[in-house]
Amino acid sequence: MKACVLYSGGKDSSLIAVILKNLGYEVELVTLNFGVYPSWKAAALSASNLGFKHRILKAEPDVLKSAVDIIINDGFPNNGINQIHKHALELAANDYILVADGTRRDDRVPKLDFNEVRSFEDRKGVEYINLGGFGHKSINNLSKNFFQVKKELSNRENNSDYEIEIRFLISKLEGENLAFKIFPEHLQSRVIGWRENE
Repeated sequence: MKACVLYSGGKDSSLIAVILKNLGYEVELVTLNFGVYPSWKAAALSASNLGFKHRILKAEPDVLKSAVDIIINDGFPNNGINQIHKHALELAANDYILVADGTRRDDRVPKLDFNEVRSFEDRKGVEYINLGGFGHKSINNLSKNFFQVKKELSNRENNSDYEIEIRFLISKLEGENLAFKIFPEHLQSRVIGWRENE
């Protein structure tokens, strides 16, 4: 059975891809892109290094603009990112009967609550899987067994999270200062390949 993983190139989405592959699913990694900035490149490289198929899930720029408006009005990104994540799940469910992502137990965003998950599965006739039972420490420990991970300050070239196109559009509309106020500098972990056995 085909499974789709919403893929950023990070540890969480890489780990759910490996779990599904080991369970016998034919896994395809997809990265949402609005065509505003090619934020999918880092994820495509990570997917290639792990030997997974990767494709770009194209979305309409007006969805991004709506989310950016919410983020600018709120002064923080949570509601806008959740809106984008829900849109990504809906798009993926048009082509796959199993949709997964790397959201974990202690994530604040993106995150669907129980009722949203149930509604999504029922409306779209899909299965939805995430890492909801795993916390940050568990993901880090499990990832060390599988992946080479590179940590560096987040930038447009090393990150395929929703944040990249959001930051790009905010910078274009309102300037870099607001973009960095909403999304301050932080370390980003990206999977660069399989861990080599010693």
